[in-house]
Amino acid sequence: MERMKSSFWNNYSNIILLLIGIFIGSLVGIFAPDFVTYLKPIGDIFLNLLFVTVIPLVFFAIVSAISGIEQQNQLGKIIGTMALTFLSFILISATFCIIMVYFFPTETPKNISETISENLQNNANINDQIVGFFTVSEFYHLFSRQNMLALLVFSFLVGISIRKSGEKGKLFQNFILSGNEVMKQLLLLIMKIAPIGLGAYFAYQVGTIGPQLFGFYAKPLGLYYIAGTIYFIIFFSLYAFIWKGGNGVKAFWKESLLPTATAISTCSSLATMPVAIESAKRMGVPASIANVVIPIGTTIHKNGSSISSIIKIYVAFQLLGWNFFEPMNLIMALGITVFVSAVAGGIPNGGYIGEMLMISVYKIPPDVVPAVIIIGTLVDPLATVLNSVGNILASMIVSKFVKTETA
Repeated sequence: MERMKSSFWNNYSNIILLLIGIFIGSLVGIFAPDFVTYLKPIGDIFLNLLFVTVIPLVFFAIVSAISGIEQQNQLGKIIGTMALTFLSFILISATFCIIMVYFFPTETPKNISETISENLQNNANINDQIVGFFTVSEFYHLFSRQNMLALLVFSFLVGISIRKSGEKGKLFQNFILSGNEVMKQLLLLIMKIAPIGLGAYFAYQVGTIGPQLFGFYAKPLGLYYIAGTIYFIIFFSLYAFIWKGGNGVKAFWKESLLPTATAISTCSSLATMPVAIESAKRMGVPASIANVVIPIGTTIHKNGSSISSIIKIYVAFQLLGWNFFEPMNLIMALGITVFVSAVAGGIPNGGYIGEMLMISVYKIPPDVVPAVIIIGTLVDPLATVLNSVGNILASMIVSKFVKTETA
């Protein structure tokens, strides 16, 4: 019994502590609104630490991932089909979420936009924006959170260059791998003060905006859980049907209970991976496919993260009083979602990369980050389920198209 309690605390301590921080901050904001201006610097310190840590972490993580890819030509068809399946699933889940937030919009408290968006500035024309998305004119500009997409592109190129360097690039690759591990540990260290930093920021928001802020948070959270549940039931059943018709649906629902329960109890896609692999095999997915698709998918295929990415971008736009449904904003939201789903999986608290990328691409103030961090943390249990079980469905689809080579 004591071991179960310890396991529960290890898996859910981040969420519990964050809720405690938000609760205390809310009480301070309601009953001592004049005091919250003294708390805001605490929140700002936490955000600044987060900003300066995430940027080098992204560089090290992407370069190490790209440079570490091994050539496996015999798996070429599986890898290609897997990549298309992952991309399709991510875009489908993101598009579904866009439709949900369109038909079930969130109303923003009247005075919230003025409070948050006073530092906005975005006067560049469309050509300059396109150039700025992918490149910068000076090397040191790469390591600014305003140029995150350019950093992603540069990191991919560096990773490819290391691979092409062969043995001569090994020393640099070892430096990258070491740097990646150090920055992971630094981010984990900083996130230990997240309940204090976000609690202070929440106190400031409640104190300046008012208690109606609770209703604003409640609706996107409720929408995520409703949309995620619908996606799990309908779309996952549809993917299983595409795989093997009615028999595929029956096999999926019979064998998906254990990985679903594991994901809920651990809040970890990595911890759920062994169970997911065994469940996929029992459903009838060839071991040669399940053993490749599900481990890789654990890192770069995130249905739940895709849906939460759209929710968070939508919430940020609502806070700023912007129109999320403009075509260019939607296209950029889908692009951010694909990057976040592919990059964030192998990084502790990797969802915060999405916030940094969002700030960079849309040129928005960092004041919205606490809101999307809170939402991202509170949807984590269902997101883990969708991420983990989604990889089983991906292995099914891959096996449908490469069965003659792997059966």
